[in-house]
Amino acid sequence: MRQLVEAYFTLIKILMALCMAGMVVLVFGNVVLRYAFNSGITVSEEMSRLFFVWMCFLGAILGLRERAHLGVDVLVARLPRSGRIACAVASCGLMLWVTWLVLQGSWTQTLINWSAQAPATGLSMGLLYGIGVVFGLSTGAILLHEMYLLLTGKISDADLVMVAESEDLPEATAHGVHTGGHRTHQGTNREEVLPMPPRTAPSR
Repeated sequence: MRQLVEAYFTLIKILMALCMAGMVVLVFGNVVLRYAFNSGITVSEEMSRLFFVWMCFLGAILGLRERAHLGVDVLVARLPRSGRIACAVASCGLMLWVTWLVLQGSWTQTLINWSAQAPATGLSMGLLYGIGVVFGLSTGAILLHEMYLLLTGKISDADLVMVAESEDLPEATAHGVHTGGHRTHQGTNREEVLPMPPRTAPSR
């Protein structure tokens, strides 16, 4: 089962890379053709938009799984285990509700627009909204698994902090506990001391 899950997320990474490559080729190629040869790629705008939307939603799925979404953990990191679990359960519950809304709305829009065709490519407009269904099912499964681990007590203390504090260190901050203005770097014994603001003389 674990191998299937890893294969699924590997497929997501491949699709993201293909979407990015497609966007680069279409947009850059269209610019070159327009200015150099007074021509262009007719489907460039529609396909680039489709690739961009799919890439963003697929990236959000990976971000949730790898706990790379930015957040503030100043309070949660200082709570006891019971407080962290309570916050994590509430967070998962809210995210599951929003995921259900996205899934429901995307499914409705996909059915409504499935018979509508894009003017340039002729593709179904339902493909533009279908990624919302993929997103809802994928993130829903991730969140349900997280909720199961929380309710059964099978989650570690480090994993109770479900966000990354800085996009510069997404994994280190997502899986580490920060104390007293020091940020510990994983794999090293070095600590980075956050700079203190300069002290100004009182005005008279």
